[in-house]
Amino acid sequence: MTNPAVDQRSPARCARDEQIAAEPPLAPPELPPDASPSPVEAHLGRLRRRPLAVAGVVENGLVRPLDPAVKLPEHARVIIVAAEAV
Repeated sequence: MTNPAVDQRSPARCARDEQIAAEPPLAPPELPPDASPSPVEAHLGRLRRRPLAVAGVVENGLVRPLDPAVKLPEHARVIIVAAEAV
């Protein structure tokens, strides 16, 4: 079990986080009764760039791919998947 870190948020940030947590969950979107489900791939196919998964590390808030041959475009959107340290 990991030890919790010291909370370093400002009082304003703590208050905002508590306000957000206290809000009721959003209702499901209103869809027409004849709407059919579509896979995520259909949504991603409409994007100009296809998603790409690469191994990398985060250093000082910057994502650095482990493979030097991988070049990400500027302002690329990335999803960071972190493993729990053991």
